[in-house]
Amino acid sequence: MRKLVSLIFFLTILSNSFGQSKNSPLQISHLTGDFYVYKTFHNYKGTLISANALYLVTNKGVVLFDAPWDETQFQPLLDSIKARHHKDVVMHFATHSHEDRAGGLEFYRKKGIKTYTIKLTDQILEKENKKRAEFVIQNDTTFNVGQHTFEVYYPGKGHAPDNIVVWFNKEKVLYGGCFVKSTEAKDLGYLGDSDVKEWEKSIKKIQTKFKNPKYIITGHDGWKDLGSLNHTLKMVKECNAAQH
Repeated sequence: MRKLVSLIFFLTILSNSFGQSKNSPLQISHLTGDFYVYKTFHNYKGTLISANALYLVTNKGVVLFDAPWDETQFQPLLDSIKARHHKDVVMHFATHSHEDRAGGLEFYRKKGIKTYTIKLTDQILEKENKKRAEFVIQNDTTFNVGQHTFEVYYPGKGHAPDNIVVWFNKEKVLYGGCFVKSTEAKDLGYLGDSDVKEWEKSIKKIQTKFKNPKYIITGHDGWKDLGSLNHTLKMVKECNAAQH
């Protein structure tokens, strides 16, 4: 009997590790406390690119920041959260209007999840005839959900005209989304909607306002290096210098 129990335990560990393998389309990793980073993938011009997003477990339910870039993972993410935490997702924030952030607004809204964007994101989505959030919030808004408090903050234009970040002061977690580039990034990536001149000012605002973050979650690639905000600023400055 003991051998059987050991075998079942081993197989469970094995299946869990396979479920979180590097080839898995949805990868969830524990950040700290009630924070989890999840990674999905999207084929962009023939290259598979990863996208990072965040969720927070509260005693009032789970808060989702951004959606999977892969729409086939919209439901599996909800299922994984339910299986892991025995809680439902109750709120969903999109940090700007691009598909890798706002692509799940309609799906999650239809699931009865409260969806949120700032007014600028809502206006862009409306203009582009895309699905919008149920609730439009002020640029700088503090939310209290269960035992957690977080601040949604608009620093100004950068990667996108409407990019927001989320700050969790107690845990010193900065969710930067695509506004912050990974230290692995060799360039600023897609600049079609960017304002590189303003981006420099916007980064400095964040550095002044949110001091000594313990974690900075970037929109793409690796996020464990705390130098990501400085790295983004360096690349932005170089880009601005090159334009003069």
